[in-house]
Amino acid sequence: MTQFVSVRNSHFTLTETMQFQVLDIEFDFDYDIHTDEYNRLMNETFGQIWEADDEDDLVEEITCATGWCIKSLDYRHVLK
Repeated sequence: MTQFVSVRNSHFTLTETMQFQVLDIEFDFDYDIHTDEYNRLMNETFGQIWEADDEDDLVEEITCATGWCIKSLDYRHVLK
């Protein structure tokens, strides 16, 4: 269950980000990549804790950080 904490006034909206841990990830590679590049991507993403507003933002954060689109993603929500 996703929970957001928002504080609203006439000037801004504050939303608390959530933490996610990547349990499994598959990138949508356009071509075969070198083993070293694959290992680097896995080390940067697999098992790591990511902060994002929601599940869609998590995908966007990882895509922006790695430069690769994601084909599939398994994660868990980390409670603070």
